[in-house]
Amino acid sequence: MKKSKLLYLLLLSIFTISAFSQEAKLDRADAKYDNYAFVNSIKTYERVADKGYKSAALFQKLGNAYYFNGELPKAAKWYEQLFETGSNFDAEYYYRYAQSLRSIGENDKANKVLEKFSKVAENDSRAKLFMKNENYLDRIKANSGIYEISKIDINSKYSDYGTTVYSNKLVFTSARDTGSIGQRKHSWTNQHFTNLYSAELDEDLNPKKVERFDTDLKSKFNESTPVFTKDGKTVYFTRNNYLDGKKGKNGNGITLIKIYKATLKNNVWTNVVELPFNSDNYSTAHPALTPDEKTLYFASDMPGTLGQSDLFKVAIKENDTYGFPENLGSRINTAGRETFPFISEDMHVYFASDGHPGMGGLDVFVSKINIDGTYNRILNVGSDINSPNDDFAFWVDPNSKYGFFSSNREDSNGYDDIYKFKQVKDVVCEQELSGVITDIETLEILANSKVSLLDEQYTILGTTIADSNGKYTFTVICGEKYYVRAEKENYVTKEVKVTINNENGDTDLPIALESSVKKVRIGDDLAKVLEIPIVYFDLDKSNIRKDAALELEKVLDVLNQNPNMKIDIRSHTDSRATTKYNESLSERRAKSTMKWLIDNGITPDRLTSKGYGESQLINKCSDGVSCTEEEHQLNRRSEFIITEL
Repeated sequence: MKKSKLLYLLLLSIFTISAFSQEAKLDRADAKYDNYAFVNSIKTYERVADKGYKSAALFQKLGNAYYFNGELPKAAKWYEQLFETGSNFDAEYYYRYAQSLRSIGENDKANKVLEKFSKVAENDSRAKLFMKNENYLDRIKANSGIYEISKIDINSKYSDYGTTVYSNKLVFTSARDTGSIGQRKHSWTNQHFTNLYSAELDEDLNPKKVERFDTDLKSKFNESTPVFTKDGKTVYFTRNNYLDGKKGKNGNGITLIKIYKATLKNNVWTNVVELPFNSDNYSTAHPALTPDEKTLYFASDMPGTLGQSDLFKVAIKENDTYGFPENLGSRINTAGRETFPFISEDMHVYFASDGHPGMGGLDVFVSKINIDGTYNRILNVGSDINSPNDDFAFWVDPNSKYGFFSSNREDSNGYDDIYKFKQVKDVVCEQELSGVITDIETLEILANSKVSLLDEQYTILGTTIADSNGKYTFTVICGEKYYVRAEKENYVTKEVKVTINNENGDTDLPIALESSVKKVRIGDDLAKVLEIPIVYFDLDKSNIRKDAALELEKVLDVLNQNPNMKIDIRSHTDSRATTKYNESLSERRAKSTMKWLIDNGITPDRLTSKGYGESQLINKCSDGVSCTEEEHQLNRRSEFIITEL
């Protein structure tokens, strides 16, 4: 993607030059680089490098200039030479190099570079995403066939991108030369500053003759990426920091970009104002509206950004007021670039990113926006839309399923072009995961239970409250694995794993909870009531093992909570040794268990004990029967029978 868009919102690092700082030609190139005049400095750097000069700083500048200008194959060439110098460089260069390698199809080499990136930047969100999604290229490939792509005739030899539909017209951004006297060019690309253009659409959304959209929105700098309200009376759009003939700059003298709003009165766009959360010191761009037009999504590098640019949202209130911008969080945003949001009618957010695992450059991704404001798993929309280059600015009509996106892929006219697509099947295969929460014993409906949906990394994706019928519902993605956690007061929390079938449909997952408040009566065995594992004893021993003591603590707690409760401790042995010996051994074990409880505060009058030896075996392991040690151990047990309440 070419820098005429000013739309990557990059915070560029300025690198110092070392070995060649004495050369005036290179000094002049540095000045242009520092002022973001990339085109001229690239040529200078290349001429110097072609003469055989080598330095890490020189290759960094060349690689960065092409990378930021969206020419990833050329960036790969210079980053490769950078890495051949063996110098120490920031972790970011590993990532940029890997992204550039993908653009020329060297995916295996890119993965190796990303593995190094993961080691030197293990806390970077992109490194974590790569390690979690090592087979992501297979998933992207599996998403092919969703879109049918076609080129359209309205593209020029300049940069054309960023589409929306307004009043049956395709409105888009272009740097084409309209022949205006004194039309200015941008030093980054040697292209004209961008303006908004439109083209009439037929019933299949094929654009026709291109015209300038509206001169009332035009300034002498860049305008781009508009979004219109459904009544057609309000537009939000991106423009350089320029209003009423005044150009704003940050502390470094750079004019950034802002989101502006205009209203239509008497068929004239008027009252152009910047939004109140703009600033001279950071960029805001690419506005997108939710279907109810109550929330504005946008891209920015404002304070609180997790990476180079993030997606934010802000509430649109009455009387031209706005809420406080909210970062969409680490599920959407990475340490890289997230930009160009679009919100579909069915509440999916589409966006471009080079931080999530993709095919190289910017890829288009999608996530479902849940009712509670959380986001489902991020999905790459597949290899139809995405390429090894930059793919971005996705827009789709909910009825016809026709849409547009922008790309600087190999068959473009040399810069960014607009492509049309027809969506032929669902991008996101979704299911409704639902079930009823009940009591495991009584089958009673447990209304108002808290139910949470978690992914494989146990990240909570959403939480809901079961309705009066005990029913919960989540929207989930086909083929994915989830955990569903159900909670209810006085019940034991339960978590169930579920794998969703890889096709549209519904998944029923009822969950039965066990009461943590048990009703007991005379004759019940506390070991069974409280699900206490059998209190085991070692062979020929009657001393309390450490694991047995842990379980006896539970019996002790029940006795302390119920001061009128009395129990009979019954000890059993396996069939090995003689009957008489086993009777004696079990008696000692019963008394040992009783003594432990007395030593821990239970009065003797509440306890009785008896050893039953091998007279009450619970399996086949009687005299003369061959059994494993584990089978014999099941018979060496204690029971706690309630005798009085």
